Order: sequence, then structure tokens, then C-alpha cells
Amino acid sequence: MSGTSRTDEGRGRLGSKLSGLAVALGCVLFLGGFAWGAVVYQPYTVPTDSMSPTIAGGDRVLAERIDGSEVRRGDVVVFKQSTWGNMPMVKRVVAVGGDTVACCTQDKLTVNGKKIEEPYLPEGSAAESSKIPSIEVPKDRLFLLGDERSGSLDSTAHLTEAGNGTVPRSAVNARVDAVAWPMNGMLARPTGFETLGGISDPGPLRLVLAAVVVGAVLVLGGAAYGPVANRSARRRSRTGAGERALAG
Repeated sequence: MSGTSRTDEGRGRLGSKLSGLAVALGCVLFLGGFAWGAVVYQPYTVPTDSMSPTIAGGDRVLAERIDGSEVRRGDVVVFKQSTWGNMPMVKRVVAVGGDTVACCTQDKLTVNGKKIEEPYLPEGSAAESSKIPSIEVPKDRLFLLGDERSGSLDSTAHLTEAGNGTVPRSAVNARVDAVAWPMNGMLARPTGFETLGGISDPGPLRLVLAAVVVGAVLVLGGAAYGPVANRSARRRSRTGAGERALAG
């Protein structure tokens, strides 16, 4: 019996060390994931339906902090332009500096003469409710539209201003990666713009969430080891005592 006891003790010590390591690693991943997310992402509440059905009024989104130079066609961006108002706005980039944008050709938006498929628009709606004249986007500027084209105060509402309704890249603060509430998840990739060049890759949100979830599992699993091991030890002790009593 002494050999069995020593074996159980050894296993207990090893289990305790492993559980402690799991808790420590879990804390690093859990807290590190939150810290990483706080550095990379900024939450916003979208006040209107101008981006529906992609983003509805009242939705909370997570936007990756980026420099305006990183913006690509199809990105949903958060920006602030003084001539448009004092609050941050959320719109979709449909054309960048050097592009020529117009609408509509067979109910499609065209960029550099190519018709753009836009599956994110409300079902059955045209690419624009009014005509957009052929506009060449100035260098380092962006042409932006809401996904709800009939009710969005976007570039089409500022065509008579300097820059033909475009905003500078420097006005962009972040790129929306996901709708956090309600939990609609990551935004679909704007593949309709791929024929014009590269589109943006998603940010590290999935890795951030994975770190938080794995960390939480390790912390809970490691913390649960002690009570489970103690209960198992008591059960084995009672079983051993019963066997000795029978043997006697």
C-alpha cells in the first residue's frame, strides 16, 4: 500500500504543477487577448440605418485602428470630415484616388468602367437611386457610399463641394471588421472589387477572440483540477479503507 500511496502523491504533485501552469498560461492569454483587442480595436455605435442591411442603426461595431493609407476599395470605414458634420461616420469606400466612378449602368455602380457586384445592398435595390455623373477621384482621396443608398448622406450629397464629394484618406480613423452587437460576426468580404485590385484582409479579431477563449478554458480547467483531484483522492481513500476492513 505504501508504494501506491507514493505513486498517488507523485501524481498529485505533478497534477498540481500542471494545473498551476495552465492557470498561469490561461491568465496570460485571457488578459493579453483583451489588452491586444483594446489596442487594435475601437468600438463604435452606429446611430442610423445608412449602412443597412450590413449594419443597422443601434448596432455596435468593432473597428480596427488603421492609417488612411491602408484603405482599399470595399472597406467599411469610420471617418470624420468637418464639412460633413462633427460626428464620426461609417460608410463604404467604393473608389480611391485615380478611379473613375459613375452610376448607373444596368442598375450597377461602375468603377473604371467595370460594373461592380454589390451583394451587401438591400435585396432588389439598385446601386443608386439617382444618377452619379462620371467622377475622377483625386489623389489620396476616397469616394464613399452607404449600403442603404436611398437614405444615406454620403459622397452623393456633397458632389458640389471641393473634391466632388470625396474625403481625404487622412480623415479615416478605423476599418470595421465585425458587428459585435447583435453578434452578427465578421463583415463579408467585398469580393466585387477584386477585379480592380487587392482588397483588405480581415484584422486579427479572430486571433484575439481565440486567445481570450483559450485563456478562459485554461483558467477554469486549471482551477477545477484541485477540487476534482481532492474528491478523487477521498474516494480512493474510502475505497482503500473498506478493502482493509474486509481483509481484516
